[in-house]
Amino acid sequence: MRRLIALAALSVAAVASAASAETWKPYSAVTDKGLQWSYDTDYAYRDSASGKVVVLQAIGKPGATPRLGPSAPGAADGVGSVVALDCRARTIVLIGSYAPSKPLALSDTWRSATAKKVESADDKALVSAACEGADKLSAK
Repeated sequence: MRRLIALAALSVAAVASAASAETWKPYSAVTDKGLQWSYDTDYAYRDSASGKVVVLQAIGKPGATPRLGPSAPGAADGVGSVVALDCRARTIVLIGSYAPSKPLALSDTWRSATAKKVESADDKALVSAACEGADKLSAK
């Protein structure tokens, strides 16, 4: 009976971890301090109302021990933001940001916010990476 309960608990844990999977895809170069930006391909979607691509991006330090990001909101090493990208106009709108000391709060008015032109190398790399295949993203 104990084995059955242990097996059931392990099965539930495996399903729970698969349901909250994060697939981080690096899009920036590693900086001289060893930092790199990535976005979560499991979170990316096309916003039905605006047509923009919405992505969760986070910073991490590849190869660090212990592991340092990228991580989702609520993680001890999670630092990042949610942004909306206009792939044609090459603009970006910040929807919300997070850090270990700051929970993620998403703006209710982001669709009407003024978008800024993508200018930094990291933002250009994000647009290139996230907009590639954007027509295949699910709409929400």
